[in-house]
Amino acid sequence: MIAIIDYGMGNLRSVQKAFQQVGCQAEIVQDPAAVDAAPAVVLPGVGAFADAMDNLKKAGMIEAITRAVDSGKPLMGICLGQQLLFESSEEFGTTRGLGILPGSVKRFPGGDLKVPHMGWNQVEISKPSPLLEGIPDGSAFYFVHSYYVSPTDPELALTLTEYGFKFASVVGRRNVFGIQFHPEKSSTLGLRILENFGKLVKS
Repeated sequence: MIAIIDYGMGNLRSVQKAFQQVGCQAEIVQDPAAVDAAPAVVLPGVGAFADAMDNLKKAGMIEAITRAVDSGKPLMGICLGQQLLFESSEEFGTTRGLGILPGSVKRFPGGDLKVPHMGWNQVEISKPSPLLEGIPDGSAFYFVHSYYVSPTDPELALTLTEYGFKFASVVGRRNVFGIQFHPEKSSTLGLRILENFGKLVKS
């Protein structure tokens, strides 16, 4: 069972239904004990970084997420969930993140770029990963975000996406993955990524 963490931010049901569509049992959980019991964890989310960290803290989920990572369980952050994996965000001042991955979250500069970055965009695969099995280079996925992750270690970037400049759209290290786009809204290839994550759980 994949635990989808509910901390009051984002449409969790669509993520759950997408996992079920590819044959993966996924449950929305609010209890840290359920995260501890699950073999894999998904941290989704839409909204403000600081509010998300505050909600995770109040729910006792920060410690549960840390335990999951330390135990080697597969963990995947989606959209805001990916950003929360990093050390800090500059959204509305500097806010400390989970610090699981080194780097920060920055706002798109605007100017000629429309912010938020919204709609379908391509990913350039920069590093092989089981999460990307069966995903052709140049595939398009659905994005909605005003901030992007800037990893300290460029080796964390599994895919890059061009939006005025190249940013890391999928990151990964050992058992931890982050996806900036919405796989649950990205048709067949988005579902393939969720299926690949499910295979990591079963292996």
